[in-house]
Amino acid sequence: MKYPKEYLDEIKLRLKVSQVVGKTVQLKKRGKEFIGLSPFKNEKSPSFTVNDEKEFYHCFSSGEHGNIFDFLMKTKSIGFGEAVRSLATEAGMQPYRFSNFDKKKDLRFQTYKNIFKDYSNNFKQELFNQENKEALDYLLKRGLNKNIIEEFNLGYVPWKNNFYENLLKNYSEEEISLTGLYYKNDKTEKYVDRFNSRILFPVNNITGDTVAFGGRIIRESKLAKYINSPETEFYKKGNMIFNLDKAKNLRSETDEVLIVEGYMDVVSVYSSGVKNVIANSGTALTERQISLIWKFFSNPIICLDGDESGQKAALRIAEKLLPLINEKNKIYFSIMPNGIDPDDYIRQKGKNGLVNLLKDKEIIQSFIWNFQLSKIDQNNPYEISKFEKEIKSLSYSIKDETLKKYVLEDFLEKIKRLTPIQSSNQNYKFFSYKKKRDYQVLKETKILHQRKKNLSRIQIIEFSILFIILNYLDIAAKKLEDLSELEFLTDKNESLKNIVINSFTAGVDKEAINLKIKKSFREIIEEVNENSNIQIISKDKTNKEIEDLLNELITDYKEQGNLKKIESLEKKLINNLDENSYSELIKLKSQLNRD
Repeated sequence: MKYPKEYLDEIKLRLKVSQVVGKTVQLKKRGKEFIGLSPFKNEKSPSFTVNDEKEFYHCFSSGEHGNIFDFLMKTKSIGFGEAVRSLATEAGMQPYRFSNFDKKKDLRFQTYKNIFKDYSNNFKQELFNQENKEALDYLLKRGLNKNIIEEFNLGYVPWKNNFYENLLKNYSEEEISLTGLYYKNDKTEKYVDRFNSRILFPVNNITGDTVAFGGRIIRESKLAKYINSPETEFYKKGNMIFNLDKAKNLRSETDEVLIVEGYMDVVSVYSSGVKNVIANSGTALTERQISLIWKFFSNPIICLDGDESGQKAALRIAEKLLPLINEKNKIYFSIMPNGIDPDDYIRQKGKNGLVNLLKDKEIIQSFIWNFQLSKIDQNNPYEISKFEKEIKSLSYSIKDETLKKYVLEDFLEKIKRLTPIQSSNQNYKFFSYKKKRDYQVLKETKILHQRKKNLSRIQIIEFSILFIILNYLDIAAKKLEDLSELEFLTDKNESLKNIVINSFTAGVDKEAINLKIKKSFREIIEEVNENSNIQIISKDKTNKEIEDLLNELITDYKEQGNLKKIESLEKKLINNLDENSYSELIKLKSQLNRD
C-alpha cells in the first residue's frame, strides 16, 4: 500500500534521524553531524555519519545511505509498511487509514501468505514421513543435513495427496486458486497439485514471507527437472531473489554475494559455510533483481554452470547488466569448470575449493572481453573487425559517463594489440594473413631511419617515393591513381607530385616533364637526394622490382598516415566520446585490416 507523501513527511518532521538511529548506533556529536560505528560493516574506526538537517545517514565503509525508513528496513529486516507503522507510533501519530481498495489488497496478501505458510508447513512434515524416505534420502545424498533442510523449510509433495481438501476448510476455492499452487485438470475438472512428486524450495520475499515455490523432481522423468510457481499478484519472478532474505543479514561482514543458477546450488553452497549466496528465481537475471541485490551487496559475483549453455547465459547477463555498473556498484563473474555446477563443485572440492575458485573472479568488462575474444579467430581480420565494433558498442552502453570513458580507454588499449597499431614507436605487428613481402624494403627502410634519426618514418617514406618519381617517370606514370590518393606532408612536395600527375594526365611527354621538374624543383631534388638512401636500395634492380618497391612504399605511406589519424582519434575518444570520430576510427581500422 502506498502512503501519501504528506504523511511520511510528517513522520520525518517529528523524528530526527539521530533519534531513530541512536537507538541502534552509539552516536557522538561532531560539528553539525553525528558519527558512530557502522551497523552495516565491522569496523574499528567510525565512518557512519548522521545529518539531521539533511535528514539522512551515510556509511562510508559500506556505501549505505538513506532516511529513517531505510534505516529501519535495513537494520530490522522489515518491510516499508512495517517501518512506517513503527515510526508513526514512535512519532505519536495515528496509523494511516487506507482506502477500501488498499485494505482489500492487504487482506488478500495476508490470506495469500497464510495459505503458503500452511502449505509449506504441511509438506515440510511430509519430507520426514517414512513413506517419503526416498525424497529425504535424495537430499542427504546431495550432502545436506537435517539442520539445513529445516533452515530452508524444504518439503516434499507426495503423489495424490489430499491437502487441497484440507485448505478448503479454511479458505475459499478462489483464494486458493490465486496462489498458483493448484491447477484445474480440464478432463476431470479437479484441482491438481502443481508440485506433485517434487521437493519443495520455499521462495521468500525480502522480509522472509514465503510467496512462491520451486519444485525439483527426484526420479528420472520426461518432466522438467525444475518448475516454479506461476506469477501472481504478489509474486513476480523478475523481482524475486532466492535466499536474499537470509543473505542480506551478512552485508555487515562482506560486500560480496555469490549469485548461482538454481535452488539446489544455493542450499549446497550455503550448507558448506558460504552463506552469502543467492539465486535468481526461475528467470534470467533482471535489472530489477540486480538493483535489489546492490542495495545490500556492492560486489555480486555471478557464478553459473561451466557448460556451454551456462557460459552463454553468463554472457547474455553481462551484456544486459553492463550499462548499469558504476564506481560503487560492480559485477563480477566466476564460471565453473566445464560440465560442473556449483552444487557439484562444493561436493567435490568443498568450501575451500570454492573460495579459491572465486579468487580468480573477473570484473564484468574483462569477462566480456575475454569471453568474446576466445570465440574468434584472431588472424581473421573480418572477425576482429566485427569483434571490435561489438566490444566498443557495449562500452558506449554504460550509463555512467565517467566510467564509460575509462572502460572505453581500456578496450582501446587492448584492441591495439589485435590490430596493426601496436605502439607509438612503430613496433608494428602485421596480421599473418597479409601478403609476405618479397623485398627487404622494411629492413632497408629501418636502416635508413637509423641513419636519418632527425626524420620520422613517414618522412623517409615520402622522400623515397619522390626519389622514384624523379628518377623513374615511366614507372610513376603507371601509378598515377595511387599517387593521387597520397597527401604529402609539405606543400612543396605535394606540388611536385601534382605536377607529375597533372602533366601525364594532360598528355605531356616524359622529357618535357623532366625539364619542368629540374627547372622548378631544384631545391626539392637536392633534399630528396640528401635524405633518400633508397637510391642505394634501387641500384641494380629491374624496372619490375622498382615498381614493386614503389607499390610497397605507397602501401606503407597510407598505413602510416592512417596510424597517425587513428592515434589522434583514439586520444580524442578518450577525452570526448564522439560518434562521428568513432565511426571514422572504425573505418580507418577496417581499411588497415583489408590492406
